[in-house]
Amino acid sequence: MVQTPSRHRGSEIQAVNSVGQAKRPDVFGAGHILPLPNTKLFGTDGIRGKAGELLNAPLALQIGFWAGQVLRHNSPNHGPVILGQDSRNSSDMLAMALSAGLTAAGLEVWNLGLCPTPCVAFLASVSQSAGGVMISASHNPPEDNGIKFFGPKGTKLSQQLQEQIEAGIRGASDPIASAAWGHHYHRPELVKDYAASLRVPLQQISLRGMRVVLDLAWGAAAGLAPAVFEEMGADVICLHNSPDGNRINVGCGSTHLESLQAAVLEHQADLGFAFDGDADRVLAVDNEGRSVDGDRILYLWGRQLRDTERLPENLIISTVMANLGFERAWEELGGKLTRTAVGDRHVHAEMERTGAMLGGEQSGHILCPHYGISGDGLMTALHLAALVRECGESLADLVNGSFQTYPQLLRNVRVEDREKRLKWNECEPLQRAIARAKNDMGDRGRVLVRASGTEPLIRVMVEAACADLADFWTENLVVAVQEHIAI
Repeated sequence: MVQTPSRHRGSEIQAVNSVGQAKRPDVFGAGHILPLPNTKLFGTDGIRGKAGELLNAPLALQIGFWAGQVLRHNSPNHGPVILGQDSRNSSDMLAMALSAGLTAAGLEVWNLGLCPTPCVAFLASVSQSAGGVMISASHNPPEDNGIKFFGPKGTKLSQQLQEQIEAGIRGASDPIASAAWGHHYHRPELVKDYAASLRVPLQQISLRGMRVVLDLAWGAAAGLAPAVFEEMGADVICLHNSPDGNRINVGCGSTHLESLQAAVLEHQADLGFAFDGDADRVLAVDNEGRSVDGDRILYLWGRQLRDTERLPENLIISTVMANLGFERAWEELGGKLTRTAVGDRHVHAEMERTGAMLGGEQSGHILCPHYGISGDGLMTALHLAALVRECGESLADLVNGSFQTYPQLLRNVRVEDREKRLKWNECEPLQRAIARAKNDMGDRGRVLVRASGTEPLIRVMVEAACADLADFWTENLVVAVQEHIAI
């Protein structure tokens, strides 16, 4: 159990107005309305944007205060808010502003400093916390940042509570006075509790003799991930393994596997893992240098859980991005795949609704309630390495014995106009182009067009039984987006 630091609670702070009533002074401008975009602040994974533009200190202060208001009055716990961050240069600024807002709302803040997102979720769940906050833009470039919230159980904050926070920021709610200020504590030592929790279910497994390459993306897993793998006995080779806010995710990590693939081959490693900036997701590389995405990880881990009778109804939850080859191969094993909208928040909600014990995304967010409460790249990497060790086969052999993917093309079209981007489905010419593609492919393929919830992009995905068909309709739809939305 995480121990509370010794402290003295803040005394009541009151002021007296002209008629003699006690009131709380508005010392940080909670009533001030900032200029905000017309579209929603919260996307698929919290609030994300360019640091210093959308995400600046005044807005972070307001976010912290109104999040504090919502957490204080909706959480069953009265403990601290767990605060963590990745290595971006803007993360310190946002952390300080958020903490000021949270403490102004009367909440205590435990600041972990640099840590993976799942560390915040874990510690929020075991510390009787009011909730958690992670400052990170995940896989986005260094100039971006983001703020995402967790509830007291360590799961992503519900959409309803996010809407309450946003309503307060936009001036649609009145603040509820608190009798005392909160306090801010630096608690980096608690990250060790998270690391220890990862090893508990794998105590009987040794990775001794395995050579593993880790790409830490200059981000939140730097230092922590190598130490955990080494404690399990692995011979670890690291890439991009120091926190660097100027280079986080640049040409490395889970969105750029090339350097990891080359290193695995060069060092004749058994496997490699690439994390994103906040280490809540991971992609793998097998011993032949081939990428192993979230679909493949779900299939291999799902098969292991099924064989040990730990996968209720052989159900896996994934998203609309999951490859048809994965879905049909899983069904051939007697399994069932349920798809949700893109975003681990949607996957988690469906897992809670159905009681599923495995879910995730092609991009490498994997959730397994047997071992953790949130998507956790380090947890996933450790369990995949343990799976390889236990089965006695190479990861390449396991991949060869899994399934053939359908050709799937994903193209991103940059759309700077946020309103146009979020209203893409109201564009009639684009809708006609999508309908033509679907009618032409029938059951030979799928089309998915969507606005990114984390970047200024429209994503176009086409999956088909043959590469030529996928290529033709991808290009057709990209042109339609460029002509009718991106202009």
